[in-house]
Parts: sequence; C-alpha cells; structure tokens
Amino acid sequence: DTGQTIPVDDKETGTHLRREVQAGDFLILVQRRSDLFAEIIRACKEQGLAIAGADRLKVGAELAVRDLAALMNFLATPEDDYSLAVTLKSPLFGWDEQALFDLAHRREERHLWQALRRRREEFPEVMGVLDDLRDLADYLRPYDLIERILTRHDGRRKLLARLGAEAEDGINAFLSQALAYERSAIPSLIGFLQWMETDELEIKRQMDSAGDRIRVMTVHGAKGLEAPIVILPDTGKRNVQLRDDVLTDDGQVMWRSASGQMPPRMQAARDRRLAAEAAERDRLLYVAMTRAEKWLIVAAAGDLGTDGASWYEKIGSAMERMGAGAHDFPFGAGLRLSHGDWGGEVMATATGAETRETVLPDWAEARAQLPEPTPQTLSPSDLGGAKALPGEDNLDEEAAKKRGRQIHLLLEHLPDVPQSDWPDMARKLLSRGADTAEKTEIPALLDEAARVLTAADLQPLFAGDALAEVPISADIAALDGQRIHGTIDRLIVTEKTVLAVDFKTNAVVPATVDDCPLGLIRQMAAYAHALARIYPGHEVKTALLWTRDARLMPLPDALLTHSLETIRSS
Repeated sequence: DTGQTIPVDDKETGTHLRREVQAGDFLILVQRRSDLFAEIIRACKEQGLAIAGADRLKVGAELAVRDLAALMNFLATPEDDYSLAVTLKSPLFGWDEQALFDLAHRREERHLWQALRRRREEFPEVMGVLDDLRDLADYLRPYDLIERILTRHDGRRKLLARLGAEAEDGINAFLSQALAYERSAIPSLIGFLQWMETDELEIKRQMDSAGDRIRVMTVHGAKGLEAPIVILPDTGKRNVQLRDDVLTDDGQVMWRSASGQMPPRMQAARDRRLAAEAAERDRLLYVAMTRAEKWLIVAAAGDLGTDGASWYEKIGSAMERMGAGAHDFPFGAGLRLSHGDWGGEVMATATGAETRETVLPDWAEARAQLPEPTPQTLSPSDLGGAKALPGEDNLDEEAAKKRGRQIHLLLEHLPDVPQSDWPDMARKLLSRGADTAEKTEIPALLDEAARVLTAADLQPLFAGDALAEVPISADIAALDGQRIHGTIDRLIVTEKTVLAVDFKTNAVVPATVDDCPLGLIRQMAAYAHALARIYPGHEVKTALLWTRDARLMPLPDALLTHSLETIRSS
C-alpha cells in the first residue's frame, strides 16, 4: 500500500518524521526456493511492482536465455521446427498464437522453415533477420553471434521490454558463458549449445545493489543485509528431516536404518542430529527477524502444524507474551506489536517528474549530419583506358591475368637461385597456390621468363641492388590529391635517379611508345608522380618490360603527364 509510512529520524533537528514507503524498502525472505518463492515474484510482476527478481538464477532456465538458445538451435539445425516456433513466439519476433498457427497449419512443406521461406514476401523483416544470421552462423564465434542478435537486431531491447530489467543478468551471464566456452574449446555453434545443455551454471545477484526495487531471496542469502520492511511469508510448518544416510557417534560411523529398527545408540545419534538441525533453524529465524530495521511482517503459507514448532507460531507466541494487541489488517485479523514514535509529520516525497526533469541541448534533438565520404584509395591500374591491343590470344580475361601472375612469380624468385635450378624451382612455384599451372604449361612459362632473365640489356633489372615487388602509396596532386596504392615490379634507386619498371605479359606487344595502351601509360604516370614525392631531388624514370619479346620500353615524361591530364579533363 503506497499510503503507508515508516518513521525516520531527522539527524539535524532531532525530530521524528515519517515518509512514504518505496519499493526498495521491502525485503521478502523465504526459507527455501520453493513454489512459493516463484509465485511471489510472479505476483509482484503481475501487479506491476518494481522487483529485482530472484537472488539466484540458473542461466539455462532464464526465459531470455531460453529464447536466445532456441534461435541458435534453429540456426544450427533449420529442420528443428520446435525451436523455430519458440523463436517466432519469443520477444525477438513477437508472433502470437494465431500467426504461428496460420503458418504451421495445413502447410504443404514438411518443415516449418520451408513454409516460412516460401512465404518470405509476407514476412520481410523476419526473413531479413533470419537470413542474415543463417549466412553468418557457420563463421561467427558463439559470442559474436549472440551479440549480433542482441545489438544489430535489437534483441536485448526486445527481451528487456517483455521480460523486465532483471532479464539483463541472465543475458549477460549467457554472454559470459559463451566467452568461457571459447576459452576452453574450439568455438562452434553446435558445440556451444551442447555445452550449455550439460552445464548447470547458477549465478548470484548482488541484491544489496538492487536499487529502488523489491528484493526476494532466501534467509540464508540475506545474511549481512537489512531493509526498512521485511516480510516473512514462508513461516509455516516445515519438518526437520535428515537426508544423510550416515550417522556418527564418538567418531564411529553408522549406516542409518529405518526409524523403527534403530538400536539405541543409533537412535541417540539421530536425535542429536535432529536437535542440531532444529537449533540451526532457530538461528536462521533470528537472522530473518533481525534483517528488519523498522517493520517486520510475518505471514504463513500452507499448514501451520499443531506442535508449535513453526516460525509463525513461535513468533506469534512471543508477541502475545510481549503484549501484542489484536489488529484488523486489510487481509484479515492478526497481531501487532509496536514501539517508538510512529507519529510525526509526513515528509514530502519528490515526484520523478520534479526531480528528473532534464532539458536536452539543441544538438541532442537535431538530426545527425551524414559524414563526409571517406576518399577511396585507387589502384594505378584502375585509372581507366585500355590495357591491351587488339588481337590478343584466345584467352579470356581471367586466364590472361592468371598467366601474367604466373610469369611475375617466376621473375620475382628465379633470379635468387642458380640458372641450373630454374626448372625445378619453376615446378615448385607453379605447382601450388591459387595460380597453379598445368604440367604442360610450365615449360612455356619458364621459357618466357628465362628469355627475360638472360637478356644482356636487362641484367641490371635483376641485379642484387634492385628491389622487387615494392608497395607504394601516395597522394597524387595531378589527380586532385587522390591517394593511390600499388606494387612496382622492379625499382632501382641510385644517388640521383629512380627507375620504376613494370612487367607486362601481353600477347600483342606495341611496336612504339605511341602504340602503347593508355591504361598502362596512366599506371606508370601514377607511379612516377608518387616516386617524385617519395624521392625529392631524384630524376624519376619509368619503363615497361614486355616479357613476350624481352624488350624494355622507356616512357617519356611528356607522355606520362599528358595521360593524367586526360583524366582530369574527361
């Protein structure tokens, strides 16, 4: 009842005041996590009360975790109709019974997923999420997959909106379990799901920091905590039972037999154990009662018994001896025992609207501006223009590129080994990797590379001081500051000059520089401009090496400059 008040002391003035009770003032304690424990939490939620949930939770039994696990089971096994049905009805998708029935009833397909996929036009949002997750389920680690469900597809907000803030602990524990699994095993979706089914992880909530919410927990778990108002609803009859089959007496171990067949010594040991259990239960009752700072409310669910041993009867008898008076409560007659000053002025309670009103700055409500597009880095070979002359061999584009990579590979590595070893090295280089060549192709490829490597005028390009496969990046002023990134096949740097050479494996070789394809000229022009920035004060020269006839073609500076100008004017 929000109209109830509890006394508080004003330490500054020394006066007695009262304030209205709040949800965080209540601590509900039970003896064990029985059906009553779960019913109390359920009833508080039905009344819309702010409740912190159970003090302990089994991760696998949490509703939010079960919904996430159902979705992951479907991703692992699309033929699992039950998991898909649970997923669609969960807060993640929010289907009702009728929508699920309409999909499943009288379907022609064997599996529910097949029926849903056939009607994908009717459920575009659902199919968009499931398609995205199914595409990635085999590649993402379990943790990343769960996080994608929770964040990218808004799963966390949907689960908390339906299940309440206390579901956050279960979700976070599920994520922690995924990380723990990945540390101990090779990450796989099916492996993680099987691991979770066999793991009975139970976590303890920090109920001392539950905020302004009702706390429900066992008496044993409440040791060290206090609350203005403590409710004990579980004070009915509870028989003291011995669950151990072994009794001890003066160091002697005895196997417990039926109560009517126990010898005297065993009976005496049993009675001592029962008395110790009863004393422990009385100590637990003391703990429960002393958790209350202001107000202790005692109730009972179920049978009270007739021997006066229940907590309810013990507390009631003590209250009568202390002079408690009869009192009519809204739910029936009972006893009330009070002391101290419960009068005094009621303190004004600030409303949430008065204390939490926040004025947002203008920028918080303004639409975010689109970010400036990130400049794209270009490859020098993508500056436009033809890269080959008419009349190339009857090779498709992909085959021609593969052949070019094969010859480049030979020209890169063969100079490092003696010429006598070239055939063996060529077989090793071209017999593995993405650009593997047929055995019948290797001799022709080696022959073309060998003609280049043995040409007298080309020897300086393959000397020890020449750099091979040199990556280069720079902003090109002639392209309005556009950044380029590429790889120069051979780079020779001296004190005064820089020579960049690119290998070309075209089948049709131009006779003169004027016949050279424009795309190749622009590529070398970009290299020349980049090298001029990297090596200021050096004379930059470029050339194309045509492998088909082992011929080096120097490129004039004027031709290079003009090729880039045509890009700006186009």
